[in-house]
Amino acid sequence: MLDSPVRGFLVGEFETRLERLHKLMSTKGLAGILLMSEPEVRYFTGFLTQFWQSPTRPWFLFIPVDKKPIAVIPEIGAALMRTTWIDDIRTWGAPWPKDDGISLLQDLLEPLLKSGARLGVMKGHESSLRMPLGDYERLMSGLGGIEVVDATDILHNLRMVKSAAEIEKIAHICGIASRTFARAGDIFHKGQSLAEAFRAFRIECLTQGADDVPYLAGGADQGGYCDIISPPSNRSLESGDILMFDTGATFDGYFCDFDRNFAIEQADDLSRRAYDTLWRATEAGLSTARPGRTCRDLFHAMAGVVAGDSDAVANAGRLGHGLGMQLTEWPSIIPTDRTVLEAGMVLTLEPSVETVDGRIMVHEENIAITETGAVFLNARSPELPIIGGR
Repeated sequence: MLDSPVRGFLVGEFETRLERLHKLMSTKGLAGILLMSEPEVRYFTGFLTQFWQSPTRPWFLFIPVDKKPIAVIPEIGAALMRTTWIDDIRTWGAPWPKDDGISLLQDLLEPLLKSGARLGVMKGHESSLRMPLGDYERLMSGLGGIEVVDATDILHNLRMVKSAAEIEKIAHICGIASRTFARAGDIFHKGQSLAEAFRAFRIECLTQGADDVPYLAGGADQGGYCDIISPPSNRSLESGDILMFDTGATFDGYFCDFDRNFAIEQADDLSRRAYDTLWRATEAGLSTARPGRTCRDLFHAMAGVVAGDSDAVANAGRLGHGLGMQLTEWPSIIPTDRTVLEAGMVLTLEPSVETVDGRIMVHEENIAITETGAVFLNARSPELPIIGGR
């Protein structure tokens, strides 16, 4: 097994993130930003825990325009937060529905109230309010002198461009998933139920060094599959099936997100042609992906190949997205997204086609944008792999 990257980050990584944030905040005239969702809190603190799976407790991070972040969190998280670079940690004994951190936040934000300052919160696409709506309304009603503005674009711009240390972690988990897929002939077989195949893949991925496999979707049927988000069924794999697994495995809090298609014992001509079309579409995406081009350019490069070779283009809504601390991140590869590509961005390329009777095939790759173009982070196969048979 290959050596793993060092877990966590040096303090300098967080200092650089904070410096970039402060510059953007100053440009927007913000006195501070209030964050309350896991990726953003982790991005600026290094606070990595699965305790976010519990919806019981809210967690807050306030970042002044000229100071380090201040954590306002349940007492249960204080010990872990103290292991990060954060030194101002304010806690309460949660859960306490009558006052789950609201008084602490009001005290913290009171200086902004007196000056009529601008406070940034995330309101836009791919954001969520991770606290009770009633508590948020109560907090805002007590801060009537503060102008609350949308800071979503600031956070998107920051997290969209990864550091070398972040890309190293993503590349590492991509390598783990690639090695797992390389053992498909050993872990998948005719007669195996799809549910058994799911379990076997997860076990192998963990054996190869993944921390977790929080996302795994797939399907199998003759000539393609009906969707790409279903949980596993007990249907047995049959000769001629196209089996697809789409994995979001993690290492140190960073995701891979790519899929692989396999034919069970044999593949018909339609399946081979569909696979070849998807392969060439991702090649077109790679050749287009370089600094200065846009997500819109990527979409049209891939869609042009797929539309030119197929009577029916599968409508998945987009042909890829950002990748990193979350399985899917900003931006989206859609015809209207004019986000300019920059070195350090990590994206998925995900074209799809309809094959027969409403079934589809999807092909997904993970790439990193470099100063001169882009590179694949995962291993690839130019031809549809066949499991068993000839």
